[in-house]
Amino acid sequence: MRTPHALIATTVSAAALAATVVAPAPAAAVDAAPAPGAYYVQSATTGLNAAAGPGAVEQHRPRGNEDHQQWNLRADGTLENADSPGTCLGRTGDRAATVACASPDARWEIAPAGADRFTLTVPGTDRRLTVVPKPPGGGHPAPLAVGAGTGDLAAWYLTPVDPVTRPMPPQGQRTLDQVTFLTAHNAYANGADGGFAPPFVDLFPNQARGIERQLADGVRGFMLDVHQTPDGAILCHNSCTLVRRPVALWVDLQRIVDFLRAHPDQFVTVFLEDYVDPGVLRAELDRVQGLPEVLYRPDRTGVRENGWPTLGQLTAAGQRLLIFTDHSRAADRAAGLTRDTYGVMYQREWTVENHWSMGPGVGASDWSCYSRWDDAGTPVPLTRTEPGFRPLFVMNHFRDAAVSSTAGTDNSKLADRARRFCLPAARKKPNYLAVDRYDLGSPAAAVADLNTYTYP
Repeated sequence: MRTPHALIATTVSAAALAATVVAPAPAAAVDAAPAPGAYYVQSATTGLNAAAGPGAVEQHRPRGNEDHQQWNLRADGTLENADSPGTCLGRTGDRAATVACASPDARWEIAPAGADRFTLTVPGTDRRLTVVPKPPGGGHPAPLAVGAGTGDLAAWYLTPVDPVTRPMPPQGQRTLDQVTFLTAHNAYANGADGGFAPPFVDLFPNQARGIERQLADGVRGFMLDVHQTPDGAILCHNSCTLVRRPVALWVDLQRIVDFLRAHPDQFVTVFLEDYVDPGVLRAELDRVQGLPEVLYRPDRTGVRENGWPTLGQLTAAGQRLLIFTDHSRAADRAAGLTRDTYGVMYQREWTVENHWSMGPGVGASDWSCYSRWDDAGTPVPLTRTEPGFRPLFVMNHFRDAAVSSTAGTDNSKLADRARRFCLPAARKKPNYLAVDRYDLGSPAAAVADLNTYTYP
């Protein structure tokens, strides 16, 4: 399944990662005021964009060149909306508003605020463009304020509409966060390896081929849902009740480990949509022969301080399987056993991820790209970056239900959505492109395109 989340296994092949060099361009200085050009005005707190509406400017979910979210920064400090010449981001009293660009209320002093962030201040005052804190249960769109804002609420990214890119490094010198992997959403829900859902639900498999064939085809991501039954950790969609011939988690993990042993230049990442107790999961992993020899532990290698290693370093060390869980660390602490003690990393600590669905299985789709974890407790914006560390970016590109004709159409548009919507929304390249029916619509071409350049 993949309603909240699943299991991604990712492997890199030399053919899938053949680099076509993009002409290098100098990077802009991090602490300099931005040069005139086209930008998204993006909150450092929420990752959402300033969008022009009738008279007002609000936070909206990133939608690329749609929804009036692009602004042309001019030399005089005004931000003209790309869709409405002569109309600028300005203010009316204590609210952000669209105003005539000739108005004094359209001018801002744009100053660096560290970490590639900026403040937009009313000239001669301490009043800044500020995010209005979201009330409990509140959502977006939400108005933007102009007031005595401080900290992250008043910090903004000016994300270029046409970002600077650099050539992809040579094969072995690419860091993990520079590479994009083709990922099969609900890879276990294929009907070839066994049952995956109760009757009628199993009429809509997310994939058409088994795990071993997916690996052979160049799929490098495998999303799996794992549920707890008296037989252990089983792969099923929502529930394992009435599922015929379900597959155990250890069986698919063994397939992946066997593939890694046969292909020592490959790297795999596993994301678990995880509904089992930590002790049950540990017992399931203990059944996988050869797992400890290939398991990669970023928590033990200084990744948070120094960034991700290169694929060459990982393969040389034999550390070629990275496992994540979407389970809560807090819940595991309450249970008395955290999953990272046996090598399963907590996904929120290491990745960012966009919302899991583009809409129903048929009909119009929602291409907006915003965080899956936009909750009131611990929101994780797609733009999250820490000193020395960039989270890996999981880009979901599928619907509520897998309809083959829809999946084929969606997959043919994957590269466009990644480039125009999700890359600027996250300010980083997608590392995992997760799709239904990877065999339709050539999503591998989107992966190959993203693997020709890096996004600093």
